[in-house]
Amino acid sequence: MNALSRLAAITKGKANDPPRLLIYGTEGIGKSTLAANAPNPVFVPTEDGLGQIDCAKFPVAVTFEEFMGNLQGLLDEEHDFSSVVVDSADWLERLIHDRTCKDSNVASIELAAGGYGKGYTAAMNYWRDVLGLLDSLQKRGMAVILLAHAQVEKFDDPETQSYDRYSPRLHKKTSGPLVNEWCDAVLFATRKFRVSKDGDGKNARAIAAPIGKGGGERVLRCVGGPSCVAKNRYGMPDEIPLSWASVAEFMV
Repeated sequence: MNALSRLAAITKGKANDPPRLLIYGTEGIGKSTLAANAPNPVFVPTEDGLGQIDCAKFPVAVTFEEFMGNLQGLLDEEHDFSSVVVDSADWLERLIHDRTCKDSNVASIELAAGGYGKGYTAAMNYWRDVLGLLDSLQKRGMAVILLAHAQVEKFDDPETQSYDRYSPRLHKKTSGPLVNEWCDAVLFATRKFRVSKDGDGKNARAIAAPIGKGGGERVLRCVGGPSCVAKNRYGMPDEIPLSWASVAEFMV
């Protein structure tokens, strides 16, 4: 390609591609319900937890090959689904680790690919295959929604002391950074609460009290900070209500 043709390939303007979202939080917070309200969704489950949600879904994939076959079917066959929901990314990671162990004929990801943590690196190849298929579905016009459970991880901040924060339950040195960077938004589903102290001095206790009804108003945190991993490319504020309507408002 010569210089002129390269310059001719330059484009301007905002892309209107469907979103690639990762929504994570504690069990029962409402992640699957939110995703079920996305435009005409189909779930590709890797765990059993959709029994009480009225949605289109594949059978639960119990191997990595089954999961990839379901995604490939959405790519190859005619359908009118507008969103694909992976429920959940952390259970998908278990299937990926099982496949990686099978490659090395070992029982533990710690021993795969020669051990010493190399199994997690080898598993990244399968993660890239997954994200590549999801990219193809996005190009077909489908929104991509990954759901995940939350974990508390220790974050070593070079500018201050180490602290705990919420993050998606993915390997924090390999798949976690890869998936987070790939997504257009990483949103943390949680409840609003306030913390107060009971007592004085050494006997003081921190007490968390919910804000709002039903154990606390459910929200999505859209901007990262000391308490959680989050980001977005849509200009979302720090916090929005936990609903698809609230998310979709920023997708236009």
